Amino acid sequence: MKISSGGTIGILGGGQLGRMTARAAARLGYRTHVYTPEQGSSAVLVADDFTIAEFDDAAALAGFAGSVDVVTYEFENIPVRAVETVADITLVYPNANALRLCQNRVREKSLCRDLEIPTAPWREVLDLDSARATLAELGGAMILKTAEMGYDGKGQWKITTPDDLRAVAFAAPLIAEGIVNFDFEISVIAARGQVGEIKCYPPVRNVHRDHILWQTYAPAELAPALAARAENYAVRLAEKLDITGLLAVEMFVCGDEILVNEMAPRPHNSGHWTMEGCACSQFEQLVRAICGLPLGDVTPLGKFVMTNLIGDEIAQADAFAREANTFVHTYGKTEARPGRKMGHMTRKIN
Repeated sequence: MKISSGGTIGILGGGQLGRMTARAAARLGYRTHVYTPEQGSSAVLVADDFTIAEFDDAAALAGFAGSVDVVTYEFENIPVRAVETVADITLVYPNANALRLCQNRVREKSLCRDLEIPTAPWREVLDLDSARATLAELGGAMILKTAEMGYDGKGQWKITTPDDLRAVAFAAPLIAEGIVNFDFEISVIAARGQVGEIKCYPPVRNVHRDHILWQTYAPAELAPALAARAENYAVRLAEKLDITGLLAVEMFVCGDEILVNEMAPRPHNSGHWTMEGCACSQFEQLVRAICGLPLGDVTPLGKFVMTNLIGDEIAQADAFAREANTFVHTYGKTEARPGRKMGHMTRKIN
């Protein structure tokens, strides 16, 4: 269903991804309505309208859904029930089933297994006894992660001896992943329209600092065959999940092998470079996909490096903005806490 210019896009979540989506929507002539529990959030500051309410407030969700033409979400930890409530009233993209799967690392890995897409070796872990057994099965070293929630290194433990398991809380389901010696991490963002049109931004190389994405180099310097394989994995996953919108897929490059790590059905931090680096940014692409418009051009306009401004690094934003070929985006957040993404800059390097 095509949503005409002048229509209203609802955004569940009020963070910076919603903020940049709202700005892209405005450039295409759409209004935006943000639903978030947080007063003064990043996206609320630029939206045409907003609702401040909890995600379990059925009446507020119904009012929000009734005021918009289509809804998307800007982070994947929104309760699925909230998305289902909205979907009973209006269009929601990506669909609730895709969100449900991407909220759980065991379900993600199981989908990859079913599609014969390689991942690191993994096991579901339910308690201390199964964790001990899994540690032995995975060769004496593993990463334990919460199966749900957790990001930027939160909810993860590196386990190399049975004694390390004492630090782990077993209150929630966990997944154990074997430690792989990868060369570097890449990600691919696949965009898929309402009728199945699909385009991939090229693979990019990601560099982390303190478990948080720090820099993205676009495009990644990757053999053409490996780049094509990475895009193929992203396309197959997007099609299987029946995505309308975006699917970001993180992967490890291990020699001539690519292993899928995690995925997110939304815009992704590693795609921020597209705001200057492509004719159509990932945020405009999301708007195009969910509104039934043709997908935009994903061809890179050169080589770029995106750097997150984390915590008090935001104080240098003005200085960075004065540098040649450098584009700075701030997120309107007032408190610069350690580890908090406050903005980013993209520099054209060729």
